[in-house]
Amino acid sequence: MKTNRKIILDYKSLPALIKKLRTENKKIVLTQGSWDMVHVGHARYLQKAKNFGDILIVGVDSDEKIRHRKGLGRPVVPQDERLEMISHLGAVDYVVLKELNSPKWQLIKTIKPDVLIVIKENYKEDKIKELKKYCKKVVISPRMATTSTSAKLRSVQIGEAKKIETKLTKAIQEVLKEFSTV
Repeated sequence: MKTNRKIILDYKSLPALIKKLRTENKKIVLTQGSWDMVHVGHARYLQKAKNFGDILIVGVDSDEKIRHRKGLGRPVVPQDERLEMISHLGAVDYVVLKELNSPKWQLIKTIKPDVLIVIKENYKEDKIKELKKYCKKVVISPRMATTSTSAKLRSVQIGEAKKIETKLTKAIQEVLKEFSTV
């Protein structure tokens, strides 16, 4: 991956950056996720998140973290590409890699954002209440697209499975037809 000042690969440099932003009286917004196969919903979501403050920091799950949560076929897009793609979106100021073995909520606890943007499906009410210990405000955002990356992938997989089923059915019928004429 090429050097990109927006991409932060470890948390060690975060405290100094956060301190600098705070001395500049910047309102810091944080959101996080997989960001696999970036689509219009992701761009809309990040633009909306940016509207809550001056600086938008985006946590991006590592390949290992996504595989652990979503299974062996994921992510579709490797972490270096996902980091770079998110960093090129205009609303995003910084992108931070989140490793599988990082302690729970380490990024949130390190940044202590003014605003944390979350998706309702990812955090239940009790967790949101707990998160408020580390954030001034937690905003629950709706999804910004009609389908998720996972749903789109399932649709493609189902479509391909149906094509295979049709071809196999035809092939089996042909073989059976040959045997019935013998």
